[in-house]
Amino acid sequence: MSQAVLLPPGAAFDAIAGEFDATFDAWLSVGIQRDQVRRVLLATFPSGSRLLEIGGGTGSDAAWLMARGRDVVLTDASPAMIAQAALKIGGERTQALPAERLGKMRARHGAFDGAFSNFAALNCVDDLGAVGTALARLIRPGGSAVLVVFGRFCPGEIVVEAVRGRWRNCLRRLRRGPLEASLRGRRFAIRYHARAEFEAAMAPHFRLRSRTAIGLFVPPSAAEPWISRHPRLLSALAAGDRLLARHLAPFGDHVAYVFERVAP
Repeated sequence: MSQAVLLPPGAAFDAIAGEFDATFDAWLSVGIQRDQVRRVLLATFPSGSRLLEIGGGTGSDAAWLMARGRDVVLTDASPAMIAQAALKIGGERTQALPAERLGKMRARHGAFDGAFSNFAALNCVDDLGAVGTALARLIRPGGSAVLVVFGRFCPGEIVVEAVRGRWRNCLRRLRRGPLEASLRGRRFAIRYHARAEFEAAMAPHFRLRSRTAIGLFVPPSAAEPWISRHPRLLSALAAGDRLLARHLAPFGDHVAYVFERVAP
């Protein structure tokens, strides 16, 4: 793997790839949010769909979809994450490739029925326009893209950060431009993209079909491990999400954007 391909987010997630599943799979809030995303994926992509996953990490969602009749090719910026994913779905279905360089995929894989990206992989991308342009080449007309990114105003995060006295973090998602993040001392930038940025990046080849809050009442992972010790509370919060996720989409910890590929 050349250094040119291994961008800062890929290097950062390399540092935690070996323990990623053991950490996050144990957290109930993450599991509930993942289930919420999977309902959107099943509703969007019928059985038999050929899909591209962007920033697929260790392959949990790809393996789950494949067990339900979808065919998935997974990409990720982290070679170590790709190695973990290959254990679940096979190395021939994986490719170490940053989202910004998706345009290199067409010759190898052909057209897809759709694409998806879960849990904010695209928040690590500076140039969303490059992603939109690549997806226009990779997805057939009539296909869909489900892109799950951080919401820009998350009441749950505000409450959690305020309780912990981390006042500077309460409204960090409203800041413009890149913000520094780090994993195991490896720094990278994240951006909290607004709806208008996404629509502009995907235009003119895609139109926004719907938005759904992921983690509207179910809190972000910053509430872990405390919230996992209260499964009844989480169950009640998840019920609220099911009722209001479409109506209050901008206020989720994450937001699932569903775009439709329009005819050229």
